Amino acid sequence: MNKSKVLFLCTGNSARSQMAEGLLRHLAGGQFEVFSAGTEPKGSILPEVQEVMREAGIDISNQYPKSVTEYLGKTLFAHVITVCADAEEKCPAVFLNMGTHEHWPFDDPAKADEERRLELTRSLLSQIEQRLRLWLESKE
Repeated sequence: MNKSKVLFLCTGNSARSQMAEGLLRHLAGGQFEVFSAGTEPKGSILPEVQEVMREAGIDISNQYPKSVTEYLGKTLFAHVITVCADAEEKCPAVFLNMGTHEHWPFDDPAKADEERRLELTRSLLSQIEQRLRLWLESKE
């Protein structure tokens, strides 16, 4: 059986889309093939993201920031979900016209002051989880 492919997109692929990728894998088991990418990928995943995901019992240690162009012409996605306005604007149209497209804007923890970043990242994980659970219910 072919699994539906899901792509989460943000700008740097260092926080929101990485969290959504790891969380969907965790929540849905093997129901989907899950990917994430950025329109302008950063060098690494934010340490706060890695910490919060570890706290939640989700291992994203094998994930790394990737460019959306890595998938151009190679992968067809059943679901493309942008998690920030910048990715919504800059994403190649081919992805936004592929399968179903949804836009779930979340705040960027990378833009928070260092002393608030961990707290914001924990809140973000809760928001993403809530949104993913609703999305999964709609797929049943």
